[in-house]
Amino acid sequence: MTINIKKCSQEDLKILQEISIETFNDTFKDQNSPENMKAYLESAFNAKQLEKELSNTSSQFFFVYFNHEVAGYLKINTDDAQSEEMGKESLEIERIYIKNKFQKHGLGKHLLNKAMEIALERNKKKVWLGVWEKNENAIAFYKKMGFVQIGAHSFYMGDEEQIDYIMAKTLL
Repeated sequence: MTINIKKCSQEDLKILQEISIETFNDTFKDQNSPENMKAYLESAFNAKQLEKELSNTSSQFFFVYFNHEVAGYLKINTDDAQSEEMGKESLEIERIYIKNKFQKHGLGKHLLNKAMEIALERNKKKVWLGVWEKNENAIAFYKKMGFVQIGAHSFYMGDEEQIDYIMAKTLL
C-alpha cells in the first residue's frame, strides 16, 4: 500500500472537478433534495469556479493517491481565501474529500496532517474547518484529531440553509 500526496495545478482541473462532484454527491445526496444537490454541484464545482480557486495564491489543493490512483483531495485556504474571517494566524481546511472506495484507509488523516504541516511551516497558530452538523462521522474524526467546536455558521445547499459547526485546533 503506497500513499502519496501531490499538489494540484490547473492541469488537474478535470480530475479535480470529477472527484469533487463524485465525493460530494456520494456523501450528501441521501440527506438533500435532488434539486438542491444539482444546484450546489453546478455552482461549486463548475470548471470556471474551480479554475478560479486553483488560481488563488491563498488556496492550495492536494491530491492523495492510494496505490497510484487518485483517492481524494485536500483544499486549504489562508488570508483572504478563508471562508470566515479568522485572521492571518489561521489556516482553513475547506475540504477533505475521499472517494467511498478509499475510505477507512487513513487517507483523511494523511491529508489532515499535510494541512497541519503547512500551517506550521507558515507559522499559523490555528487550523480550523466547517463541518455539517449532521456529518457525524466527520465530526467524530475531527474530535479524535484534537479539534473542538468553537462556533457555527450557515451553509446554503441550494435554497436550504444548513448549519456547519466551526471546529478548530490550536497549534503549539
